Amino acid sequence: MATKYGKYFFSGPIPEREAAKLIADFNGDLIPGSNRYLVNWVFPSPAELFGVESWDQISHGPHIHKSAEILMHLGTDPDNPYDLGAEVELCMGPEMEKHIITKSTVTYVPPDFVHGPYSVKRVDRPFLIIQVNQEPTHTEKSMKHLVPEKDMDRMMFIDEGYDTPEPVWQFPKGSNRG
Repeated sequence: MATKYGKYFFSGPIPEREAAKLIADFNGDLIPGSNRYLVNWVFPSPAELFGVESWDQISHGPHIHKSAEILMHLGTDPDNPYDLGAEVELCMGPEMEKHIITKSTVTYVPPDFVHGPYSVKRVDRPFLIIQVNQEPTHTEKSMKHLVPEKDMDRMMFIDEGYDTPEPVWQFPKGSNRG
């Protein structure tokens, strides 16, 4: 039933993106004045989402956003909510300082700050990731020049909201999207 304030409630699945197991994906285009929010599950296999058999075949390449970003990795074990049930590697800065996330963690990424590659190393138990871009629509500029040639084949890059009129998504070779 449509209600006056129903437009403020988001709950998946999102039919056109069901493979991603998205819970919500909305921005300032859907709700004027809103930041961009993305909430999804991460499962032991990336096959459904990316068409690759293991997480070591894909990584989100280094990039920047025009505004600050908050990344929340949340474990799903109610008896131990701090245990992520997974291992995620997030590199920070142009020197790609590695940080390993194995517990529920919130990460602040300043505007125009290089972060990535972002790699899921293993998933023992599904977890949630919540991405908040503190801007009405998603902006991202890839920093391909920071990636060694040997790692390019497994990188996913997104260019959106900077110099491109339309979003450009580049998926790893061999994926169902590449």
